[in-house]
Amino acid sequence: MTKHSHSESSMHRVPSSGAVEHGYPSGHLGHLTEHEEQALVEFKTLLEEKGLYQPGNLPSHDDPTLLRFLRARKFVPEDAYVQFSETEKFRKANQIDVLYDTIDIDSYEASRKLYPRFTGRRDKRGIPIYVFQIRHLDSHAVSKYEKSTETTYSRAKTDGKTPAKLLRLFALYENLTRFVQPLSSECTDRPHPETPITLSTNIVDISHVSLRMFWNLKAHMQAASQLATAHYPETLDRIFIIGAPMFFSTVWGWIKRWFDPVTVSKIFILQDHDVLPVLTSFMHLKDIPKNYGGELEWDFFDEPAWDDEVERVCQWENGHTAFPPGPLYWQPIDEGKRLECIAVGSKGESDRRERVCTITRAYPPKSTEDTLVSTTDSQTADTLEGEETFVTPTEKPIINGEVSTANIAALSISESN
Repeated sequence: MTKHSHSESSMHRVPSSGAVEHGYPSGHLGHLTEHEEQALVEFKTLLEEKGLYQPGNLPSHDDPTLLRFLRARKFVPEDAYVQFSETEKFRKANQIDVLYDTIDIDSYEASRKLYPRFTGRRDKRGIPIYVFQIRHLDSHAVSKYEKSTETTYSRAKTDGKTPAKLLRLFALYENLTRFVQPLSSECTDRPHPETPITLSTNIVDISHVSLRMFWNLKAHMQAASQLATAHYPETLDRIFIIGAPMFFSTVWGWIKRWFDPVTVSKIFILQDHDVLPVLTSFMHLKDIPKNYGGELEWDFFDEPAWDDEVERVCQWENGHTAFPPGPLYWQPIDEGKRLECIAVGSKGESDRRERVCTITRAYPPKSTEDTLVSTTDSQTADTLEGEETFVTPTEKPIINGEVSTANIAALSISESN
């Protein structure tokens, strides 16, 4: 495998727009440029004119969600509208809200075992950490899972175009955007605690996976990746791939075509001796599973190992002392000053809907004028806090030697200093 020089690997990544892209929290609430503020206003106006957005104290879509679509389309409101409207059509055609509300809890939990799992921990910026161990997607597990999707597992009706096995995946993305990210946003033990979390950090373990297994999973993973990119844009911060076999350069040739160049730039493939140094530049040792050199007692099939901050912010109700299995989401109450966690899903013919806990919000939503930051203040703050360095795109996977530990560490922003 050809390796690139240090000088090449340390260059800034320049996206196709020609502008140098900065990392979180740039482009997020409280860290918008004047241009980005104006784009958000125009985007809301456009969506309202098209009947896709209702403003108010509790708007139909919150600003963090709208900003995900704007970031995905480089803050061009018209382009963001196209993607947003397609997503709304898809959600309506497949009744995604009904799917999440009524999915069989056992079916939901079975899906969780085949996709990235939340560890219950967050990285140094407060972004939730997921682990995905590909080796569990063997032919037997996948066949059993696909067979289970042939039976009714929710009350949602579909457009018949999207396979049921992929629709169940969308329930997990709903959990990310409606439960894990809002919960992470309410944890204030992080830099920029007033800025909502809309991203995820992923450790993808591909050890003990054969080329045949990758080939068998190719179509499914490609479809899943493309649908997620289309309908849940800008929910990914980093992917750290570990345990890569010698043949992975072949697999990388497939994978890189599934994503746009900016997404590819977020994928880092690490050799064994680089795993811990790189991960600790983004995560505290206590939040890294022991399997990867950290201190966290957590294995892939374990439930989330919640940290002390989650326990601090949650006020349990109705006899709950922990989050139950199955789908959960947060919704605002008391004019947005608090959030309540609702457990949904179904068991047999019975739907579940009960309050699990509440959170008093540290930073209740304000008006757009109050939450958006001026160009000067935002750019000055980002400069003082440090900017993120991006690596030049390559046709080869980014491995040790192409991106050194020091260069990866430079990718982390101020909170890792």
